[in-house]
Amino acid sequence: MTTDSPALGRDTSRGQVLAWSLWDWGSAAFNAVIVTFVFSVYLTDSVGEDLPGPVSASSWLGWAIGLGGLAIAVLAPVTGQRADARGRRRRSLGLLTLAVVILTAALFFVHDDYHDLWLGLVLLSVGLVLFELAQVPYFSMLRQVSTPATIGRVSAVGWAFGYLGGIVLLLFVYFGFVVGDGDTRGFFGVATQDGLNIRLVALVAAVWFLVFALPVLFAVPELPEEVSPVSASTGFLASYRVLWGDVKELWVTDRTTVTFLVASALYRDGLAGVFTFGAIIAVSVYDIDKDDVLIFGVAANVVAAAGALIAGRLDDRLGPRIVIVFSLSSMLLAAVVLLFVDGPLSFWVLGLVLCLFVGPAQSASRTYMARLTPVGKEGQHFGLYAMTGRAVSFLSPVLFGSAAFVFGDDRWGILGIMLVLGVGLVALLRVGDPGRDRALEPA
Repeated sequence: MTTDSPALGRDTSRGQVLAWSLWDWGSAAFNAVIVTFVFSVYLTDSVGEDLPGPVSASSWLGWAIGLGGLAIAVLAPVTGQRADARGRRRRSLGLLTLAVVILTAALFFVHDDYHDLWLGLVLLSVGLVLFELAQVPYFSMLRQVSTPATIGRVSAVGWAFGYLGGIVLLLFVYFGFVVGDGDTRGFFGVATQDGLNIRLVALVAAVWFLVFALPVLFAVPELPEEVSPVSASTGFLASYRVLWGDVKELWVTDRTTVTFLVASALYRDGLAGVFTFGAIIAVSVYDIDKDDVLIFGVAANVVAAAGALIAGRLDDRLGPRIVIVFSLSSMLLAAVVLLFVDGPLSFWVLGLVLCLFVGPAQSASRTYMARLTPVGKEGQHFGLYAMTGRAVSFLSPVLFGSAAFVFGDDRWGILGIMLVLGVGLVALLRVGDPGRDRALEPA
């Protein structure tokens, strides 16, 4: 049996789980503050406001992020594979995280001038690529800080820390640097001239990520090189040949993993769509005040974190497939009701129901992938997980926009997201239950 392998976390402690989860807590600095809520808005609404020409700053941002997504799809499987092969998973995570921290701090130099838009777009898109690549060794460490009996709970704790870390930091930067009117903002009274208050938020985010990323680099041991079946001497370009051979072998010998990669890519894009377009329909359809969107966002993250923690134990008892199927089915039912109701109260209730099941589906998907992965190939398989997710990441935005356009109302954009979730659920139903964790299979 391989359960005594150092890669399986047999001797893990609560301290190691906490250290691993704190990386998720810290990563919210880039994911929530920089990409989603604060700095991207600064780029489009302030820096690029006076951009000359027919192309808006928002369009340039979308294209920059899209190009970054293409780079992630190309690089993720190979970088994960090479980290496995060289026994340098922790080192890979540390270097990639440090690079993201540096790029985040460099956003301080993006002044409120459209000439700086290009610098901001480059730093943001490259940072996004490196952040996603960093998630590959981070996800791969899940098996190192858990056992087959606790992997669901540990994954859920990580997701919950990510949600809660995002809430804490968003509230801190909002009340400390953003809220208010006039020439100074926030509790710290920072000047808004030249975007100084938002540029300082970038420095805060960089320090936050750095501080909370450090514990995992000291608490979780490096992956032993002999655990990986991939040769450490394989060159970078040759790694693609190895990857292609492994993918063909997967198709022939392990159709379950391939089908899960496709199915999860679909419904994970739908899950992302819930958060991406939730604020839009809250304001335009259900009359939520713009100032209340942040409050709803905080509540949504708390509910998603709670859902993930509860579902983590069910994941270990019943398996990740049941958790995901129930979560997606519940979300679809709530979305159907949401289509035919009006008013802020209806959105608050049904929107939080949707968020309650997002966390469990995300967390259980990570454990599903881990349970399907042979020991020593975690990096490569989670690289494929990232690649397939990026390959279909256009679906929810396109279908949301198309449905809203065809029916003439943002409300019906919900149908587009439902379609992605529904197709992903149907595809998942064709995937066999992972059953026995492959960490328990004979070596």
